[in-house]
Amino acid sequence: MSSIDETKSFVPLNIAVLTISDTRSLADDKSGTTLADRLTDAGHRLAARDIVTDDVEAIRAIIKKWIADPGVDAIITTGGTGFTGRDVTPEAIEPLFEKRMDGFSIAFHMLSHAKIGTSTIQSRATAGTAGATFIFCLPGSPGACRDGWDGILAAQLDYRTKPCNFVEIMPRLDEHLRRGTAK
Repeated sequence: MSSIDETKSFVPLNIAVLTISDTRSLADDKSGTTLADRLTDAGHRLAARDIVTDDVEAIRAIIKKWIADPGVDAIITTGGTGFTGRDVTPEAIEPLFEKRMDGFSIAFHMLSHAKIGTSTIQSRATAGTAGATFIFCLPGSPGACRDGWDGILAAQLDYRTKPCNFVEIMPRLDEHLRRGTAK
């Protein structure tokens, strides 16, 4: 089990939240609000927040902009991870990954299964890294956002979590981009 090392200081991250929905606005976006509230309550900064329709190119445009922004350390999306015709979040974002984070999907489904049983298989929650930015794609329900944040992301985005966490490896996420090409 992970624990908090009280001898370390908390390191606030800049986290962007993107809601992917054809029907939501900022006024009624419960999932995006859940994530924004939880990350700021934990001490992180909300770097950006937006809503985009279930459109591959529109989703990619925002994600690419945030990946290129040095003021964004992590991106959390909510919505579009199901199987209907309009659910295109994995198709939009996974091609941008430099590295996939298969363990995130597994951990999310384990947590989700404990709460909603086999219905968890209807989610294609995914995660990865791109341009030294962590990207996590959660389902579009407030409950799934609570589970993803409380059960995985709160600890992994906390520098004090041991035995390991994402924050401590952030300075090395772009090593492959900084290396010279072998001759």
